[in-house]
Amino acid sequence: MTAAPEFPELGFYGLAGHSDNPGDLIDEVRRAEEIGLGAVFLSERFNYKDAAVMAGMAAAASTRIGIATAATNHNTRHPLVTMTMGSTLHRATGGRFCLGLGRGFAPLFDMMGVPRITNAQLTDAFDVLRRLWAGEQFGHDGPIGSYPFLFPLSPLDERIPLLMVSIGPKSMALAGRIADAVVLHTFMTDEAVARSVAAVRRSAEAAGRDPASVRIWACTAVIDENAMDEQTRLRKTVGRLATYLQGYGETLVDANGWDPALLRKFKADPFVTGFSGAFDAVGTTDDLQHLADHVIPAEWLAAHITGDARSCAVQVRDQFGATGVDSIILHGVNPDQLADVTAAYREVRSPDVPALPANPGWMR
Repeated sequence: MTAAPEFPELGFYGLAGHSDNPGDLIDEVRRAEEIGLGAVFLSERFNYKDAAVMAGMAAAASTRIGIATAATNHNTRHPLVTMTMGSTLHRATGGRFCLGLGRGFAPLFDMMGVPRITNAQLTDAFDVLRRLWAGEQFGHDGPIGSYPFLFPLSPLDERIPLLMVSIGPKSMALAGRIADAVVLHTFMTDEAVARSVAAVRRSAEAAGRDPASVRIWACTAVIDENAMDEQTRLRKTVGRLATYLQGYGETLVDANGWDPALLRKFKADPFVTGFSGAFDAVGTTDDLQHLADHVIPAEWLAAHITGDARSCAVQVRDQFGATGVDSIILHGVNPDQLADVTAAYREVRSPDVPALPANPGWMR
């Protein structure tokens, strides 16, 4: 029998941030299993980060760790292609795979010439995939499109969890109605995470579901200050938050209850308007220090975990009680940068952590 991960309640993002060496994921996943992490989450970028390929690499490199896309988009693949991706990975991993979908970035879809994603489409996509995995054959005309006949080429009867990446109140409510698991956004305060957890649970209960059956993952930047140099630390904190504020700052500010006037001030700042590229990709140490000292409010930058390894481990442990989440993604860092944190977490971990399956989409 395959051994379970030591810490199924903890995960990390593979190839965190920008990477042009996707093969590094293989060593990351092996290292993650060594230090006890329970799940690897895979984001998708249209360069060197195809979700299906990365999930296949993670499956081949592992025996215990859960694997999830967080997220890919239903509108960039035909439903049968997405269905096949999920069922293949489900079988290849012995049931450790979870398919995560999200809303994506509307301006990018406009440039690609594919429809923007709506909540109605996500609801439809979840239903279609579940029906296909259950072995149904059917014609479909709904929000995700018109398909004369959808069918698996051989009989299927697969139980594969579906995860949704959420940030705003409408997406939280939707996740509570349709998702097996939820991944929240990074740089959310504990108060915002707790509100989101409550919103998902309320929505699940209103839909006639067991609210405790939805597995909710916080996504929290965890920075062991002794595991990286100053440039890396600034990229993973200041640079990452500034990049989010550039792309969809209104949504993040609203989720946290931050002052929107400060976001307008950030976006109008001459340094920001004159900057070319994403801050977390091309910002220098001086650029990022300037943002921290003069542009981004200190309160906003405090929405992450930092300190030495033991301090980080204690803050991770305490976030469970402060927010009500079931699991936490230690965001923005690779397993080598988390090794001392997980070693310290082993010592401070609460004895009350419930037993969780390796699959990051299931609660039991």
